[in-house]
Amino acid sequence: MNSKSIYSKIGVLGGGQLGKMLAQAAADWNLSIEVLDPTPNCPASGSAKQIVGDFKNYDDVISFGMKHDIITIEIENVNLDALKELERLGKTVYPTPSSIELIQDKGLQKLFYQMHSIPTADFKLVESKDHIIQCIASKEIKYPFVQKLRKEGYDGRGVQIIRNESDLDKLFIAPSVIESKVEIEKEIAVLAARNPSGQIITYDPVEMVFHPTANLLLYQECPSSFNEDQKEKATSLANTMIEKMNIVGLLAVEMFLDHSGNILVNEVAPRPHNSGHHTIEACITSQFHQHLRCILDLPLGDSSSWVFSVLLNLLGQPGYQGEAIYKGIEECLAMPGVYIHLYGKKETKPMRKMGHITIISQDINYVKRIAQFVSEKIKVVA
Repeated sequence: MNSKSIYSKIGVLGGGQLGKMLAQAAADWNLSIEVLDPTPNCPASGSAKQIVGDFKNYDDVISFGMKHDIITIEIENVNLDALKELERLGKTVYPTPSSIELIQDKGLQKLFYQMHSIPTADFKLVESKDHIIQCIASKEIKYPFVQKLRKEGYDGRGVQIIRNESDLDKLFIAPSVIESKVEIEKEIAVLAARNPSGQIITYDPVEMVFHPTANLLLYQECPSSFNEDQKEKATSLANTMIEKMNIVGLLAVEMFLDHSGNILVNEVAPRPHNSGHHTIEACITSQFHQHLRCILDLPLGDSSSWVFSVLLNLLGQPGYQGEAIYKGIEECLAMPGVYIHLYGKKETKPMRKMGHITIISQDINYVKRIAQFVSEKIKVVA
């Protein structure tokens, strides 16, 4: 352990809700942390010093990075050339620019899985809408299929299901990944953590339920209903992925369990992740403290869950856009074990992530009952 690492100046590219929660964790250890974000008064600005600048702009990232000892991210869509130059100049960048470059491109991700015999859905890389139509005609692509933009897709954006010919007018025109549609039994995620010394720790798998059209996480449960063999396979896959990808920090590995019992890797994120928010209350070490341990090369914390938990994403209600109003908070806070996290986004719009709620208890039936109550009671309107 480098005992001087806690005196490092940490710079975070991105000041959204993940940056906010990372800064809140950093405050526990009185760490020096700043965020770079183009939106004045971004969510993280209440917990860390904000430098207003664009994390996709080369000059902004260089200027920001030169003031810090360690640079990390809360979003993948950052300027890689700048991070590579900062690394060349001796700055510590975690995850490394080469790891971020791999994950920024879903096509490269899929080729990586193929190269390392990591189970994933059958796929084809395509360059354009015309290319897809040609592949359909030659029967290289069959309905139904999933189209994912290779770059800049997140939170359900850049992903769509093409069920038949009548959906072809929706096709993205940019380079994309075409995947065979998996008959999904369950969707799960495993969060892994790794420090520069090579220590790896994983969290219990969580079971996720997504919005059917927006592809956004609605809620998740921990522990998952996986049997022990399935849990072991999923955890082993996450361990393999974080090591093979040479990630320092966190890696959220999203997976499918198909109807045949196969576990398939869907995609990954090299940072704190929505699927790990429950760890703040439900685990001995939160994902945000764990990420700090990773990038500072400190011993990793105990990832054990000590309670049952359900996490609900707090999404903007359909039909409302404007200054956010939160209905039902008082009734929900009156229930034991309910923890509400609001992200500080002033304006709501349909399906926008405005916060999350974690319900914990030693009684799994209580957790599920209160989660149902909370999901029906709390609403974000304008």
